[in-house]
Amino acid sequence: ADDGLVVTIGYLITEAESLWITTSDGVTVPGHVVGYDQETGFGLVQALQPMGTPSMALGDSGAVQVSDELIAAAYGGLEQAIKTVLTAKREFAGYWEYVLDEALFITPSHASWGGAALIGEDGKLLGIGSLLVQQIGESGEQSGANMIIPIDLLKPVLDDLRMYGKRNAPPRPWLGFLVQEVSHHLVVSGIYDGCPAERAGLQVGDIIREVDSDPVSGLANLFRRIWRSGHAGVDVPLTIMRNRESNTVTVRSIDRNDSLKSASIH
Repeated sequence: ADDGLVVTIGYLITEAESLWITTSDGVTVPGHVVGYDQETGFGLVQALQPMGTPSMALGDSGAVQVSDELIAAAYGGLEQAIKTVLTAKREFAGYWEYVLDEALFITPSHASWGGAALIGEDGKLLGIGSLLVQQIGESGEQSGANMIIPIDLLKPVLDDLRMYGKRNAPPRPWLGFLVQEVSHHLVVSGIYDGCPAERAGLQVGDIIREVDSDPVSGLANLFRRIWRSGHAGVDVPLTIMRNRESNTVTVRSIDRNDSLKSASIH
């Protein structure tokens, strides 16, 4: 925006106590974290001094089609802008309790994907770069692709992030574990120190079979079933397999934001 509001990927600014913004012209100004949306992954930063750069309008990421030619641009001006192609629009599930109903995927990938802008032919912002992933083509070849968070997901929560620093709605339950799919099993691959999963006694290597007696398959299905249990603070019963024995572990969930340090002025 013309008032110095910058949209980026949230993991770049999580728990930041101070930050600086540098433009492609070499102008550096102080900034402040405005907000971070856990559900989408977007982060907002406010420049505290004029940057002297033009703003970019938000585009319509829902209208972009597979095979459309686009531009991916990161810090560094035109030298860091590349032509790319939208290769897929599909669901994405991340092992850190994260699901997008529809993400954008582009190839070739940008080397500086984190926080990069995906720009349409009209010069409007279509999304923000999040990850480098591997895609398998029809002939079996692997190629690097960027996962892009569609800008349409920002629009419904933009005012909330500016006003409150997060979306103004009851937060999802968060358990504080990492889960990966291994041979069609949902395996706990990591647990955050001091978080609900650790306090409940979950262990790395546990296989998750059910949430509140409902069988689950796939990361997206697992996380959505946890979120359907209620708001942050709800007890989430998990049926797990450990050492070939079935056990039930009840995890008292929390709001993810409560576990993060914040320099917010909200």
